[in-house]
Amino acid sequence: MIVESLSLKNYRNYENLNVNFSDGTNIFYGNNAQGKTNILEAVYMSGTTKSHRTSKDLELIRFSEEESHISTEVKKNGISHKIDIHLKNNKSKGVAIDGIPIKKASELFGMINFVFFSPEDLNIIKNGPSEKRRFMDIELCQLNKIYLSDLANYNKIVIQRNKLLKDLFFRKDLSDTLDIWDFQLCEYGQRIIKMREAFVERLNEIIFNIHYSLSGGKENLKIVYLKNCEKDNLMEQLKLNREKDLKLKTTSVGPHRDDLGFYFDGMDVRKYGSQGQQRCAALSLKLSEIELVKSTTGDTPILLLDDVLSELDKNRQNYLLNHIHDIQAMITCTGLDEFVNCRFSIDKIFKVTDGTVVSEN
Repeated sequence: MIVESLSLKNYRNYENLNVNFSDGTNIFYGNNAQGKTNILEAVYMSGTTKSHRTSKDLELIRFSEEESHISTEVKKNGISHKIDIHLKNNKSKGVAIDGIPIKKASELFGMINFVFFSPEDLNIIKNGPSEKRRFMDIELCQLNKIYLSDLANYNKIVIQRNKLLKDLFFRKDLSDTLDIWDFQLCEYGQRIIKMREAFVERLNEIIFNIHYSLSGGKENLKIVYLKNCEKDNLMEQLKLNREKDLKLKTTSVGPHRDDLGFYFDGMDVRKYGSQGQQRCAALSLKLSEIELVKSTTGDTPILLLDDVLSELDKNRQNYLLNHIHDIQAMITCTGLDEFVNCRFSIDKIFKVTDGTVVSEN
């Protein structure tokens, strides 16, 4: 799959923009705060309907404008498709595929698969559980529509159960309805845990060799799924923690409390690894995402690399660039330094200056 072109109208700092991409490597360079990341964000939205930076559509609309439009042409299995996203002030976004409006974002998921790599991703190892759950959810939602549906239902149930826990302080007569929410939470929660188990198992099969090579044969990396509770014990744990939940007015048990652990031969990388080791593990994780999408879908994902090269040492820069030569990549950087020019094949170069993009080749 490839993204052929992108058109923007009143999006972020772009009044109007039309860009045609190469199916190889596309470099966007320029000073900071010129709009490079906005291009990657818009491309990412075309496949997910979501921004990686904000949950508020209002922030995506150009200042003082009422609406914004993103139009993307993609090619999958030799067939071209057009994806349109319409953003309006104080209204839900509109999405259409080939001119036909869709009702749910899930209808778009899977048409394009992305691996987004930003400097913040280098910190995933030392970040808290919520960022690691988000990593699992983003990947699984792209690859598995059943997971996407189950996760949406599970999150709604947790919200409703938490509301009930608060209401029970004033309405004791509602206590019987708690069993109904527990049953539904357990049903979806068990399925989510099962799919996450399979995801982490598959990820470990891929990441071991990648990290062993990236670390020069010095480290064996293993990802451990740190479940809040086992799927078969979820209902039992809900009952055991009911008094606690009523006191705290929140749901303390379930996959929304899960975490991921990263270990080098049993050593916790988050606690005892150096910053270099943590970043190396994060890079291995991103490279594993690419291979996971390839093996699951039979197609290559699109790599969005947002100013990451400057954060890596030369050895890891080389390793990363050598592993993305066969997929479509969109890379932002502040300058075309000697490293990029001399060691890596660039198919298209764009200079970004204050909301204007100029092709230089």
